Amino acid sequence: MAFFKKKIVLEEGDYYLTPDGYRCFTEQYHLKRGYCCESGCRHCPYGYNKKTNTTTSPKK
Repeated sequence: MAFFKKKIVLEEGDYYLTPDGYRCFTEQYHLKRGYCCESGCRHCPYGYNKKTNTTTSPKK
C-alpha cells in the first residue's frame, strides 16, 4: 500500500524567491504542512537544528 502525503495548496505568504531564484518556504507554510522535514529550513518553526541534529521547543 502506498503512502501519500496531503497536498498543500500554495497561497500568498507561503514562500518567497531568494536572490538566487530559489523558493524559500516561510514559517506560515511549515505550520500549514504540520511537521518538520529535518532539512534545516531557514524558517523552521519546529526548532530543528541541522548542524546538531537536535530539536528545541517549537515557536509559539
